Amino acid sequence: MRKFSFIIIVVMFLTVANSPVNAKPINEADTGLYYTLYYALMSSLREPVDKAIVEIYKDDKNAPRDLRWDATGAEILKIKQVYGIGGLYEITLKIMPFYRAHITYGIDEVVINTNGELISYKHLKTYPR
Repeated sequence: MRKFSFIIIVVMFLTVANSPVNAKPINEADTGLYYTLYYALMSSLREPVDKAIVEIYKDDKNAPRDLRWDATGAEILKIKQVYGIGGLYEITLKIMPFYRAHITYGIDEVVINTNGELISYKHLKTYPR
């Protein structure tokens, strides 16, 4: 009788402890989850991308002084996993710096890691003013 009771208790414990938990992320944004994550990632990379824009255009005498970029004009080209899952990632972005009312001045490729460090940058194209 003791073995039977023990077996019943173990089975009940395994049944209760093994019940699935379904969690849904709470998205309190005006966009779907994909775009919310995209914009959150872009916002977290703002400082190193701004630094890249300054470096790329510092010797361009025709470049407007107020060049900036936004997440809607940026494109993720590649995400490289540097270490294991959940470790460091390198993100390659194509950005299109603009001035005034979103007048595009150029196209650049910027590589940033998830620590917020600027890895590299490359100027691809300049549009005449």
